Amino acid sequence: MEFNTVELLGYASSLMVAISLMMKDIVWLRVLNFVGCVLFTTYGFMIDAMPVVVTNGFIACVNIYFLAKMQQERSKQTNLACESA
Repeated sequence: MEFNTVELLGYASSLMVAISLMMKDIVWLRVLNFVGCVLFTTYGFMIDAMPVVVTNGFIACVNIYFLAKMQQERSKQTNLACESA
């Protein structure tokens, strides 16, 4: 069975998303899922499948939004801890 680059990218994308869903830590889940979505978006462009591109591009943006939101919350908590010390 011979694989080409496009197929390998599709399998790598699927594997990354599957691994992300096994994470207990929400940050790791979002980071790995983001990587999987970027790979899937690239895969979608390569096979000319716009539904794959749009859906995974959107999910990648959602992951970035929530990662940024979590980072802001973490920074806010750190600032509050420093001010009360």
